[in-house]
Amino acid sequence: MEQMVTGAIAMGWLVAGLWFARFWRASRDRFFLWFALSFWLEAANRVALGLWAGADEHDPVFYGVRLLAYGLVILAIWQKNPRRRGARQPQA
Repeated sequence: MEQMVTGAIAMGWLVAGLWFARFWRASRDRFFLWFALSFWLEAANRVALGLWAGADEHDPVFYGVRLLAYGLVILAIWQKNPRRRGARQPQA
């Protein structure tokens, strides 16, 4: 049962990655590419978790892949919103 749920989660990550890849193909905006790659890394992580006998979600290998995937999301957001030098910041 646990492997079936893990497979369903992996399929969800894969479909989300395909959805962002479709937007990347239409716009060629790297924001969508980074998101697609992030979701595909998460899908591969779940597939590896389901296929690796005796694998535990808390193993550092799986955390490292997740860290890389979330780092891609942060990179996408950071590149989309560059901070301009010398620009005035809004005051509260």
